[in-house]
Amino acid sequence: FMLFTMGNVGLPGTSGFVGEILTMTGTYGVSTWTAIVAATGVIFSAVYALTLYRRVVFGTITNPKLADITDLDWREVAIFAPLIAATLVLGVQPGLVMNLTQASVDHLVSAYQAAIGG
Repeated sequence: FMLFTMGNVGLPGTSGFVGEILTMTGTYGVSTWTAIVAATGVIFSAVYALTLYRRVVFGTITNPKLADITDLDWREVAIFAPLIAATLVLGVQPGLVMNLTQASVDHLVSAYQAAIGG
C-alpha cells in the first residue's frame, strides 16, 4: 500500500513520477500558468494521499466489523507482486512502454496540430 501511495504522490523511481514529470514539463512548454495550476493540484493530491495512508495504516479501527481484518496472505502477495514490480520497473525504465507507444503518440500529435492549424 505504501509503494502505491508513493507512486500516486509521484515519488522518483515509481511509475507515477514519470507521468507527472512528463505532464508538467510538457504543460510548462505550452502554458506556464496551466503548469502552475497543475503543480498545485499535484501538491494537493500528495497531501490527500499521505493523509489517507496515515489514517488507513496508523489510524484506529472504528467499525467493529473490520477488527478481524488480517495482513495479506500468500495469494494476495502473489497478486500484488507483479503490480509492485511493474510500478518500480516502469519508474526506473519508462522507455519500455514509451518506445511501444511512440508511433501512436506521434500520429496523435500530428493530427492535433493539423486540427488546430499549427
